[in-house]
Amino acid sequence: MRKDFGCKTWILPQPVLIIGTFDKDGNPNAMNAAWGGMYDYDKVVIALSKHKTTENLKVSKAFSLAFATKSTVEAADYIGIVSQNKEKDKIKKAGLTFTKSNKVNAPLFDQFPLALECEVDSFNEDEGVLIGKIINASVDEKYIKDGKVDTEALEIIAFDPINAKYRLVGKEVADAFKVGFKLK
Repeated sequence: MRKDFGCKTWILPQPVLIIGTFDKDGNPNAMNAAWGGMYDYDKVVIALSKHKTTENLKVSKAFSLAFATKSTVEAADYIGIVSQNKEKDKIKKAGLTFTKSNKVNAPLFDQFPLALECEVDSFNEDEGVLIGKIINASVDEKYIKDGKVDTEALEIIAFDPINAKYRLVGKEVADAFKVGFKLK
């Protein structure tokens, strides 16, 4: 038997995405957005309402898209609940430091070990849809083993919209594009 809950945005897991932008004066901003994902092989899509970030996107035409981790959960949540329009020291209070991407005009926050560096492909402000073209993916070297990214060691978190919790992305369960061949 199933219980109905009506229309809910219960897509699991939802990545905890940290969007990094620069304002017109070169100051960094970060916001937390869970409504995003892959759009195409080389693109991402993010649903955004009006924020400081949306103002910055029009100016910088670029952004970084980092993934929050277990060790950054407090900072990630803080930058999601506090607007830089109201808290000018938001980045400092979150304990974030950054370096400027050498691929796009966006900050790379040092505390988030995995980031996509993107150019704005399109941004429909009326519908709140941002599509970014991925120019580069960068990973902190301490998470690379034998030339591969150790995704388990990253301890990436996901947003659980059903219970309003952050959850650790789990352990490996099977090889993708292989395990199903057992049924062929």
